[in-house]
Amino acid sequence: MTTNPLDSQSRRLVASPPDEAPVRSPWSRPWPELCEELGVDLEAGLSSEEVAERQRRYGLNLLPIAPPRSVWAILAQQFRSLIVLLLVLAAAVSFAFSQWTEGFAIAVVIFINAAIGFVTELRATRSMEALRRLGTVSARVRRQGRTQEVPASSLVPGDVVLIEGGDIVPADLRLCRGSRLEADESALTGESAPVGKGVAPVAESTPLAERTSLLFTGTAVTRGSGEGVVVATGAATELGQIAALASETEQERTPLERRLDQFGQRLLGVTLGIAAVVGLSGVLRGRELFLMIQTAIALAVATIPEGLPIVATTALARGMWRMARRNALVNRLSAVETLGATTVICTDKTGTLTENRMAVSTLVLEEGRLDLRRGEFRTEGGERVDPAQAPALRQALEIAALCADAALDAEAGPNQPAAIGDPMEIALLLAARQAGIHREALLAEQPEVREEAFDPDLRMMATFHERAGRFRIAVKGAPEAVLARSRVVLLPDGERPLTPEVRARWLEANRRLAEEGFRVLALATRWVSSAEAAPYEDLTFVGLVGLLDPPREDVRLAVEACRQAGVRVVMVTGDQAATARNVAEAVGLAEPGAAQVVAGDELRPLADLPEQERRRLLEATIFARVSPRQKLHLVDLHQHHNNIVAMTGDGVNDAPALKKSDIGVAMGLRGTQVAREAADMVLLDDSFSTIVFALEQGRVIFRNIRRFVLYLLSCNLSEVLIVGLASLLDAPLPILPLQILFLNLVTDVFPALALGVGESESAVMRRPPRDPREPILAARHWRAVAGYGLLIAAAVLLALGLSLAVYHMEAPRAVTVSFLTLAFAQLWHAFNMRDADSRLLSNDVVRNRYLWGALALCTGLLLAAVYLSPLAGVLKVVNPGRDGWLIIISMSLTPLLVGQLGKVLAGSLRPSSRGHVPAG
Repeated sequence: MTTNPLDSQSRRLVASPPDEAPVRSPWSRPWPELCEELGVDLEAGLSSEEVAERQRRYGLNLLPIAPPRSVWAILAQQFRSLIVLLLVLAAAVSFAFSQWTEGFAIAVVIFINAAIGFVTELRATRSMEALRRLGTVSARVRRQGRTQEVPASSLVPGDVVLIEGGDIVPADLRLCRGSRLEADESALTGESAPVGKGVAPVAESTPLAERTSLLFTGTAVTRGSGEGVVVATGAATELGQIAALASETEQERTPLERRLDQFGQRLLGVTLGIAAVVGLSGVLRGRELFLMIQTAIALAVATIPEGLPIVATTALARGMWRMARRNALVNRLSAVETLGATTVICTDKTGTLTENRMAVSTLVLEEGRLDLRRGEFRTEGGERVDPAQAPALRQALEIAALCADAALDAEAGPNQPAAIGDPMEIALLLAARQAGIHREALLAEQPEVREEAFDPDLRMMATFHERAGRFRIAVKGAPEAVLARSRVVLLPDGERPLTPEVRARWLEANRRLAEEGFRVLALATRWVSSAEAAPYEDLTFVGLVGLLDPPREDVRLAVEACRQAGVRVVMVTGDQAATARNVAEAVGLAEPGAAQVVAGDELRPLADLPEQERRRLLEATIFARVSPRQKLHLVDLHQHHNNIVAMTGDGVNDAPALKKSDIGVAMGLRGTQVAREAADMVLLDDSFSTIVFALEQGRVIFRNIRRFVLYLLSCNLSEVLIVGLASLLDAPLPILPLQILFLNLVTDVFPALALGVGESESAVMRRPPRDPREPILAARHWRAVAGYGLLIAAAVLLALGLSLAVYHMEAPRAVTVSFLTLAFAQLWHAFNMRDADSRLLSNDVVRNRYLWGALALCTGLLLAAVYLSPLAGVLKVVNPGRDGWLIIISMSLTPLLVGQLGKVLAGSLRPSSRGHVPAG
């Protein structure tokens, strides 16, 4: 049920719902008893005074609406990072010591990072809010003895609601009257087929999906009409309880958020430690206090990678935009990367793996079984059957088309329904149409003169059709019921008696189809001389029809892609075990005949599961009859065993697990508002293959993040080593604090940005997921950072030494040489970020056009720093001269040449290794 935004008074009414529904177990009690307890006369309904009093008592019939994220909340989110807080601290220290230029420059970095993240997340958040289909839902009620239409939000317990096919159920109703009622409850229970409804009570222990005497809020009535009394509204409804469960579920922080915080904590310790050690050692050696404070600030500036938040945010934002172009809408930047770490996808069946519609899949006739695949009828041996040459098949399809209330509209426009009626009957009409049999043409030849509506007790329906003075009866219904009323069975060349042995064989065929997950209908016919004849006597049994919710065509390839990527796909459905098994085999989740289905009631809290049981559940691929709370237990089980869990779904029943999982993926077309609110990502096309694209993008993004973090840290470490060693050796600073900031903000950031937006490589989805516990930089990457940092620092210090000792340059010129040597060494260092097993001149780093553009831009900026007087004056840079440029070029290329030689050696030593990042 959807509603308009609420005013503050409405929100207060909804915010304090009653702890329990007004009546207990309404599905298990006779409806007259409930009406008496609720104080309502079914024929008169409630009075206006009673409605007003109950609204004050129970509140409005509305679910709590998650308030939209405010602009200020989105902006504040951009500063909840230790890296950003480190930058804020560095800016504050700079301002405190009157280092206005440095402080202002760091503030600009903070602003740019916040702006990129703010704009990106604001767009995503507003797009998510635009998906909410807000509208006014009305209900037909009987109040004060007359029928009236009122807003659904005004319903109260005890209201008498009139319902018919096509309506959305406005509250939880206990049925009191009903005719041929069926409801689509897939969004609530996961049951793909419409559920028959009746007024008879059911046992108190009956599970939610089988409470046939209730209609539930938010589900759709697909057929029939009836009346019911409201037994629960708002948060007390089944839908409301699940929504509350979702709101109580703690939002999991993504792995990237956890890793960046861990990285920030380590970086904070390193920054403070280095600054303190160098500053204190200088003071103890008698150096000027203010000079050592300046040096400590320079070291802090050198340690903190100012460009990291900008590059990380940009890489994630670009990934978000790429995914949006492929119909994947992400509402949190950090969630983009999370799919790349995913090890398990827990996916709903209905509407995710399947199309959430019924379709005829097989027919069983006396001469054998025929399967309907892609518009063709084929025998079990694969031989194609022409319906025009198969009289029994044609008669079965004619009966299916005639005995129906649904209609297909061949001229429907793009915004009009192409079919109207019960999904099962629509499936029968479509199957007949694929054989060239059209209901309209049949009715023109054999007009319908009488209809026997579906009788829930008899479990059959029939239609009478006149032709040449006689009447043809078309019957469909439950196989057991139709067989009990049949006298003969149709053969290709006539009829034969339906003996007990033949009847038993047909019942066995029905049982086998049901075990395969089909919804089974029986078809029968009879010719009579009068339209008043009894419809269900001496029938000619024609055959069985098996219907399935068909799997989506792209799912099998997507499942295989996940398998190659080392990602497990687990089906979690509220449907029956046989149906789940059949779909799992159809989409490639399990081998035919080998699928093991685990019942949902086996999923219990971790504390209640012994170790052996945990292992069995972790290895299971198919779970059936799973409740919302059991889905939470499954997600918790996998997360407890260090899996990164993605949960897909579209129904209300999926919302708690979507929120609990590491990344929730909701369906945008079929998905409910509750599911979309709880998810981190919404698939606008409901395509499972979009998840595979998101997996690929997530992996590429993490590879890029790891690559540019390694690049930035190795550059910053070289600066720390240069400043620290020079300070300890009582030598002039090879690079000044503002020059460090210039490098960190300009010549570091642009190559890092280019590395952060690198494209995918073909092998990325043929590798297993990385260890979820692995940090952004593992031990091997820290070794690479140290190695590269030492290489660059050694080259810069050697350039400074040559300038002073060999070429006898004055200090400003020598510092300019060391500054430019460091700058260009860092630019060329970007090419060291290729994988060790990639080719020297043909790899994804060399092919990155953004990197070449970044190098050209940075070279221009460095030349401007030397030859533009205002900028040169701020940075204290002078013209290095010809000798200086020779030193700069030769020394800056040295780390690149040594690094590439190391990669060639590493690649030859590990010819079969493949990694996402350079081994160092």
